[in-house]
Amino acid sequence: MSLNFDIDLIPEEDGKGYYVIVPALPGCFSQGATVEEALKNVKEAISLHVKSLKRDGQKYPKMDRAFHTVVEIAI
Repeated sequence: MSLNFDIDLIPEEDGKGYYVIVPALPGCFSQGATVEEALKNVKEAISLHVKSLKRDGQKYPKMDRAFHTVVEIAI
């Protein structure tokens, strides 16, 4: 079985790597020096996070559909 999760891949402010957040799994995040490394690392983080939830008898979200958009606000 495989699962799909949306992620946010954010360049570090210093330009030296990427930070990755998994919105559907609060507390699940990772990082890497390159996009490829960040993606590899977050896949491992997601796998461990889901295994931990399953082990503890907790449900985890199944990402079948998602709608993403950007909103603009005046500041």
